[in-house]
Amino acid sequence: MSRGGRAEPARPPPPVAEPPPPRRFTARWLAARLRALDGSLRGARLCVAFSGGLDSTVLLAALASLRAREGYVLRALHVDHGLHPQSARWAAAARAQARRLAVPCRVLRVQVRQQRGESLEGLAREARYAALRAQLAAGERLLTAHHQDDQLETVLLALIRGSGVRGLAAMNARGAIAHTRLLRPLLPVSRAQLERFARAHALAWSEDLSNLDERFDRNYLRRRVLPLLRERWPAVAATASRSAALLAEAQRLLEGVARRALEPAADGAALRVSALRALAPAERRNALQCWLAARALAPPDYRRLREIAGPLIEARADATPCVRWHGGEVRRHGDHLYALPPVPAAPPRALARWDWKRSGWLALGPGEALGVVSDHHGDVDLARLPCPLGVVFRDGGERLQEAHGHMALKDLLQARGIAPWERQRVPLLRRGTRIVAVADLWLDPAFRADARTRGARGRLRWRRRFD
Repeated sequence: MSRGGRAEPARPPPPVAEPPPPRRFTARWLAARLRALDGSLRGARLCVAFSGGLDSTVLLAALASLRAREGYVLRALHVDHGLHPQSARWAAAARAQARRLAVPCRVLRVQVRQQRGESLEGLAREARYAALRAQLAAGERLLTAHHQDDQLETVLLALIRGSGVRGLAAMNARGAIAHTRLLRPLLPVSRAQLERFARAHALAWSEDLSNLDERFDRNYLRRRVLPLLRERWPAVAATASRSAALLAEAQRLLEGVARRALEPAADGAALRVSALRALAPAERRNALQCWLAARALAPPDYRRLREIAGPLIEARADATPCVRWHGGEVRRHGDHLYALPPVPAAPPRALARWDWKRSGWLALGPGEALGVVSDHHGDVDLARLPCPLGVVFRDGGERLQEAHGHMALKDLLQARGIAPWERQRVPLLRRGTRIVAVADLWLDPAFRADARTRGARGRLRWRRRFD
């Protein structure tokens, strides 16, 4: 199966001299490489994404041999995709191999559901990294065993798929995953070097039979194309890696240009369309790519990127266009552009009871929550705020009680700039049939703190997915 992942490092490590690519892979070289990528190893917590194959077995064995001297904690995670009848046996073999190296190993089982037109390779990769992200502790480093030959495959696949500089830069040795860092220390090392290390240290490894399935693009390249390339150009993996490194430098320069272009357009999590229109088409596309990457969204294909940079931005002000791709979408509302994960279905309309005194925050969905927080200067009189409260979502036609009459909920949402696609997800707090509050956007005057309030005060807080 293919392996991958993407993100930029959250912070640079302390500067350490980078070891040259090894003529012979050794554990000592690996230690120097890790210090160059991430600083001192002492006290670190390292987690290896462990398939049980040659590459990850060598990485885990080398790290295990360094543990006592370097002073770090080491463990392994094996992901069982369940895509092959032998996958449970491979998981057991991986755990047994880790046990022989005295490394704790946990097996994570995932389900990969493929729909028509979707890449099983890509879905398996997404499921694998989602499972790994969920298991990582804060500050724990995830290490993968991608090597020089994997980098060659990644560059060729990016070229075949028509990728730009970002895609052709391929895999970075240092990236980010969830709340921590992703490291790929073996990128300068060839598979042949890893195999020599394994033979010299009598290491046993498993062969994942799914790697023989040529329906997968990466396997087809590995089995059919690369042998021919190496026959003609034996150093092709090293030279392709050098090209990827040069393209990564170019990409960092482009990102600097993009950040400067985005400064006048930035408005919180959104971008001002009027500022984007001032950019030349190529500058605009570059800025949008950088913005989407910063929002941790998978990059759109070239056609959809051009659609975002062109027709979506040039649409009239009262339009609400949207461009979707696998893993993300960009929406326009007035003079603002929003990048979000695909908007899920509207929340259920069933009444929820929220005892806010017992639980200060109520989860509403992925990335969404409603809370009551203490604040001496808050606008909510906590002594008068009912508890529990009912939490519902908009049906249409709701009216809000004001001091001198009523106001339509629709008018409030428009006035507060809530985008049309988000209005069905705005939580309404009720006591009986009366609306007490609309998220943190509006509060019934009967429960507002004023000069006569002597008791505790607070505020309502609504966390939204695109905040």
